[in-house]
Amino acid sequence: MAWNEPGDKNNDPWKNRGGRDQGPPDLDDVFKNLFGKLGKMGGGGDGGSGKKLGGIGAAFLIGLLAIVYFVSGFYTIREAESGVVLRFGEYNSLVEPGLRWKPTFVDSVIPVDVQSIRYQSSSGSMLTEDENVVSVQMEVQYRVVDPYRWTFAVTSPEMSLSQALDSAIRYVVGHSTMDDVLTDGREMTRQRVWEELEGILEPYNIGVAIVDMNFKDARPPEQVKDAFDDAIAAQEDQQRFIREAEAYAREIEPRARGQVNRMNEEAQAYKERVTLEAQGEVARFEELLPQYEKAPEVTRQRIYLETMEQVFSSTSKIMVDSGEGGNNIMYLPLDKIMQNQGSGSSTLDRMRNTLEGLQNNVANSSGNNTRSSTSSTSGLRSDSGRGGR
Repeated sequence: MAWNEPGDKNNDPWKNRGGRDQGPPDLDDVFKNLFGKLGKMGGGGDGGSGKKLGGIGAAFLIGLLAIVYFVSGFYTIREAESGVVLRFGEYNSLVEPGLRWKPTFVDSVIPVDVQSIRYQSSSGSMLTEDENVVSVQMEVQYRVVDPYRWTFAVTSPEMSLSQALDSAIRYVVGHSTMDDVLTDGREMTRQRVWEELEGILEPYNIGVAIVDMNFKDARPPEQVKDAFDDAIAAQEDQQRFIREAEAYAREIEPRARGQVNRMNEEAQAYKERVTLEAQGEVARFEELLPQYEKAPEVTRQRIYLETMEQVFSSTSKIMVDSGEGGNNIMYLPLDKIMQNQGSGSSTLDRMRNTLEGLQNNVANSSGNNTRSSTSSTSGLRSDSGRGGR
């Protein structure tokens, strides 16, 4: 039978003997009944033993609560984070990554990621300096470097950074022309926005460092988008032509320098060759001069013959007038004659032997003259002898 069935008035576990539902019992009564039962189990109704067991139970409960309190104080800071410790709601210190312990209900820890790169973007339609409207979208990459300033410098650091980025973009675009924002001035605009954002955030000191600034998009209004697309394409073609011209110049310039160096070397070699040839001719004529002085007629004739030989060696046909009064012209096919000649010394070799030939001719001429003089003298002597006889 259930304890709350009608007719059974003594089965109420809460001991509501008045017959009414008077709510849950008092906790003191519950603990007294519990300790009473423990005393009966240990001492058989002895009052001193019951009090002793009650003290042991209280100590056990307090120890259990102390263990729970101690275990609940352990926490972990991840490797990429830094912990901001608050003691009774006031900043106390920073903790490094690892397993840490804090007194519960005394300290609280706020972990802050200080290594990850965070992103914040801003976009909108803005008015340029030349009173044109452009749609600009930029994104900033930043990292938290001071967890305490990031947590307590401003109420909402993300919102403050977003508003600062939007203000910097609008200021820079408002002081730039539309062509600078859309075409060749994009990099300059990005750099100026970066510098302006750092200038805005400096007084707030929210503990962040700007890592990079990305110029994601910049476009004109839809009504003039086609015309600006053509302008951008023309700008890209201009840059391409400039790069091609620079590449062509870099290719041609070394080649021209090489040709200049080669021509200089050839000219220097020609100069040296001509100089040496001239010096050789001078030396040859200086050696011929004494021989010419000894026998001018023979030397003059030999020089004439060698000169004619050198002239005729460059032609294959010669027309010779046979006489002053005649009409006959003699034709000499030198090419055929040269083919029929055997192996002989070249013209240059013959020219080199000029001095030796002249010396031999002069010697022969001197010998002949001496022999003639001797013969004449002998003849004269013979005639004079005959006459005397």
